Amino acid sequence: MKNFNINRRHFMKGASAALALSTFGAYGLDLVNPSRPYRVALIGAGWYGKSDLFRLMQVVPVEVVALCDPDRNMLTEAGKLVAARQKSRKTPKLYGDYRQLLKENELDIALVGSPDHWHALQMIDAVKAGAHVYVQKPISVDVLEGEAMVAAARKYGKTVQVGTQRKSTPHLIQAKKEIIDKGLLGKVAHVEMYCYYHMRNNGNPPVQAVPDYFDYEMWTGPAPLRPYDGLPHTRWWRTFEEYGNGIMGDMCIHMFDTARWLLDLGWPNRVSSEGGIYVQKEGKSNIPDTQTAVFEYNGLNCVWQHRTWGTAPDPEYPWGLTIYGEKGTLRMSTMKYDFTPTDPKSEKLHGEVVYEKEKYPEDLKEDRIELNAAPATRGHMLDFLAAIDKGSKPIADIAEGHISTASCIIANLSMKLGRPLSYDPGTKTVLNDPEATALLARNYRGPWNRNMLN
Repeated sequence: MKNFNINRRHFMKGASAALALSTFGAYGLDLVNPSRPYRVALIGAGWYGKSDLFRLMQVVPVEVVALCDPDRNMLTEAGKLVAARQKSRKTPKLYGDYRQLLKENELDIALVGSPDHWHALQMIDAVKAGAHVYVQKPISVDVLEGEAMVAAARKYGKTVQVGTQRKSTPHLIQAKKEIIDKGLLGKVAHVEMYCYYHMRNNGNPPVQAVPDYFDYEMWTGPAPLRPYDGLPHTRWWRTFEEYGNGIMGDMCIHMFDTARWLLDLGWPNRVSSEGGIYVQKEGKSNIPDTQTAVFEYNGLNCVWQHRTWGTAPDPEYPWGLTIYGEKGTLRMSTMKYDFTPTDPKSEKLHGEVVYEKEKYPEDLKEDRIELNAAPATRGHMLDFLAAIDKGSKPIADIAEGHISTASCIIANLSMKLGRPLSYDPGTKTVLNDPEATALLARNYRGPWNRNMLN
């Protein structure tokens, strides 16, 4: 960016500079030493929104000028945490409506960390307002929202990075370079992806009055308005189809996106899925507790399986992916990787997660931080900044995030309709299936409408 010229006499030192230097060479120092701090805002000041913001603050000078959340208590607390971290010690301006935030502040970067049902409108409005955007995955809750997000990023010439940070995970990058790219797997013909975490909230809280500090109408936005039964924060909202795409959209997207990156895969030819609520029937949750999906490519299937009950087949890999090649098998997760060659005389390879606790000791004091993901997110932020600086596409460009998100959504549609589906991104239709095509866009609750996506 022309407004961020380097002044090497006052360059940023420490762990962030070392990370940038190791990642990008001498250019990395330019990257993390802009002539002025980036003006940043966070939309969605909950757990992971703050985590993304704090990782950005660790790698480049920023001034967090504004925060937005419909929960005033959460927003006020986030303001205090940010003020304690930023160099100016200023408390950002606090907003309950992201549209007012975008109207009143000139931003370089907007982080979108809100629940999934808000991602499309907020990302599109942010690029319209002139900001580059880091948006959490999945990027959308319906396929045509994703198409609109890609179109908006291109129309307004803004960099949009998706929070699929497995592509920036150090040990997974190492596995790609040392095993896959060097051909140690040989021909790859099958991929298994899986999650066996017991992560599906399934309670029966009573309907109750909305607290005065929480704007439930604004939190709900374009989604259906469920009877209020407690704060939806953390994982309660994820247990409902009204706001997201279930565990398929939350966990499969990470591993499917990783498989596509590792093996250079685009849109699947066909998607099929089966599943439902087979065991955990006692609560309000309406997302599947059991689901299998198959993403078909030429000569290769990527198969997903999740269960939120029972035990994992391999306790060492409860969430991850396994790539099967003619010369060996590669198991990968956010924690490690293991390569087992078919030739017993060949060397087994193993890699472990990088934590960077010594470089970033503040991580150890952060509430609910995913320590294993922090280095990946820092690297992901550096890649995002480099793309902004160069006017290039980041590693998790919005178009790639759309393929991974939409494919998972189509899997859910396949499960509901009971048949395989083939999506055509050229025509934005499901081939030879008008019923499925009609489900590519959901209805918005007034006063929100889909024209706002344009």
